[in-house]
Amino acid sequence: MTESVDVVLIGGGIMSATLGALLHELQPDWKIVAYERLSDVAQESSNPWNNAGTGHAALCELNYMPRTDGPLDPAKAVSINEQFQQSRQFWSSLVKRGVLDEPSTFINATPHMTFVQGEKDVAYLRDRYEVLKKQPLFDGIEYSEDSRVINKWAPLLMQQRRKGEPFAATRVPAGTDVDFGALTHQLFDHLKANGVELRTNHEVQKLKKQKDGTWNVKFRNSLGRTPGQVNAKFVFVGAGGWALKMLQRSGIPEIKGYGVFPIGGQFLKTSNPDVVAKHKAKVYSQASVGAPPMSVPHLDTRVVDGEASLLFGPFATFSPKFLKNGSMLDIVTQVRTHNLWPMLRVAFANPDLITYLLGELTKTHRKKVDSLRVFMPTAKDEDWTLIEAGQRAQVMKKDAKKGGVLQFGTEVVSAADGSIAGLLGASPGASTAVPIMLQLLQSCFPEQYTGWEPALRELIPTYGQKLNDDAAAAEESVASTAATLNIWK
Repeated sequence: MTESVDVVLIGGGIMSATLGALLHELQPDWKIVAYERLSDVAQESSNPWNNAGTGHAALCELNYMPRTDGPLDPAKAVSINEQFQQSRQFWSSLVKRGVLDEPSTFINATPHMTFVQGEKDVAYLRDRYEVLKKQPLFDGIEYSEDSRVINKWAPLLMQQRRKGEPFAATRVPAGTDVDFGALTHQLFDHLKANGVELRTNHEVQKLKKQKDGTWNVKFRNSLGRTPGQVNAKFVFVGAGGWALKMLQRSGIPEIKGYGVFPIGGQFLKTSNPDVVAKHKAKVYSQASVGAPPMSVPHLDTRVVDGEASLLFGPFATFSPKFLKNGSMLDIVTQVRTHNLWPMLRVAFANPDLITYLLGELTKTHRKKVDSLRVFMPTAKDEDWTLIEAGQRAQVMKKDAKKGGVLQFGTEVVSAADGSIAGLLGASPGASTAVPIMLQLLQSCFPEQYTGWEPALRELIPTYGQKLNDDAAAAEESVASTAATLNIWK
């Protein structure tokens, strides 16, 4: 007989781990099985070297509050920060319950900075600071155009910088560096210890809706090629770029009109202790003309397995694969009659993106270090090596007015009956995994959700509140999670 379970999780990344952890806390009697096609979890986008590890709270990322002709609007930045606070509260609760290890194994205090050059960008950053300093969740943000102050914040930005050029920086001490790979492993370790079955080296190949409303999930063990199947009441597809393929195979009409555009990435990395010791911050700047938001340049402190290093990038690369371990045919096999026109419209409407990618692909190692020298004038070619980052599958979808649009960020696509859902897109996904999965639970489990809310409030004390509307609540929440996670406010 075919095995029957309550929940199937497809993909062993931070999204599946987060949803699994939430469901186990809310419904510990449910049988959950997770499938990962590789030999271990967190090997794609959740791997610490496949992402920048920024705890995205819109403290330093300019694309969440872009320059406009009118007054700057902080709404998007505030929303991202609100979402990250939910993630912090959830992780704090799991630390207190012993689910997660000592906090420094997955999160570390790292100031978030923004650094810009040129009169136009300096004026914009100053205006941004004036708006954000009034928002409770951005309490503590600092601004300076003084080289001596910025040198104290991040010496590598100022050493041997040419005099006379206008520059400015903001700094928020309460930023974080997050190892989403370690976090994913710890969550899955807890789930496995409490009855959740994790089947690595298992690739899901088919999804078919049954007459009773369940899903028949067919898979194959990559070791020995043994096939198998399981029936599930609910399926979550957290397979990165391959989520699109899985949802297309499911046949749900909600996925029609969607496609993805794969963008790879590289980072320059140094572990030179003399260089690393002079920089402790994540410093973001403006993106190049035509560059997607995910390609905003930044010079980052990274802490992985307790060791600090610096990363700079990302530099865009191109591969037709939707995952680092994907197929060269991914970009072709996604094409359907319903998504061909939206994807063509995206190509026609984004010539700057194509130009940007071509420019990135022709950069030599020296040219890439030259880009770093805009941030760090003293950078030496020999100190920095290139590492391959993860693939990002940017969402393309049908649009009533434009025919098709390229969308940045993440989006949950679910069936009308809530029996299957998948996550498409990229940043700030991992940082906001908790609120994303809460929205998914509310959408896919409407009958159970009201009964789950008391437990959710134990896990996320300010659940249902807008922290930014209450300065006292915002201060209390940030201070509480900072104390539990051993990061300063």
